[in-house]
Amino acid sequence: MEAIFNYENFRLAPRFDAQAQSSMLRPNPKLEHALANSSANGLPPINVLPIAGQHLSILTQLIGAKSVLEVGTLGGYSSICFAEAGAKVTSIEIDPKHRETALQNVAGLDVEVLLGAALDVMPKLAEEGRRFDMVFIDADMTDHWEQFDWAVKLTRAGGCVFLDDVVAAMIKDGHPQEGKESILTQVGRDERVKATLVPTVACHPMAPNPVFNGYVLAIVKDR
Repeated sequence: MEAIFNYENFRLAPRFDAQAQSSMLRPNPKLEHALANSSANGLPPINVLPIAGQHLSILTQLIGAKSVLEVGTLGGYSSICFAEAGAKVTSIEIDPKHRETALQNVAGLDVEVLLGAALDVMPKLAEEGRRFDMVFIDADMTDHWEQFDWAVKLTRAGGCVFLDDVVAAMIKDGHPQEGKESILTQVGRDERVKATLVPTVACHPMAPNPVFNGYVLAIVKDR
């Protein structure tokens, strides 16, 4: 047990991450093209990491999701993961250049990319009576609660909301904002959902050291 709780193990994250990627990821020309084309079009390299994309794909299949709403498209990497797992994907992207690149990358898949700000588009989807099996939020951290609130409204009972980068959003100037109102306290009070925080350690090419992060996963209750 001492080895499990050894803080020094945190530094071993890159080794395990590299082994997981080399052992568990299979060649995927569609995803590889998406990364190359996004880079060629000048998109920032902030898409979900391949091993995280596989996580999303597995989650989609586990819950049998046939419709996924995604907030934050970028180059469509995660859209491809959802679509290849069997879901029809509706993705929201605020940047026209990103949307155009994403449309190139998801060509041939059941993916629609809507242009606009999430908090403008999501209410319109609700007005249309749209409902989704899963909502994945990976966009502007400043609107986490508002996006989560609309995501719950747009998710069928028994469906799930995946709110990414929660821990990163709660750290300001290198210090955690515990003891204050946060997305965790707001979600915790929300009687519409049953939710948990899943801590993660990510190894990102843009960061010299492993990054502590986490996401909120919530199941929407019957209502």
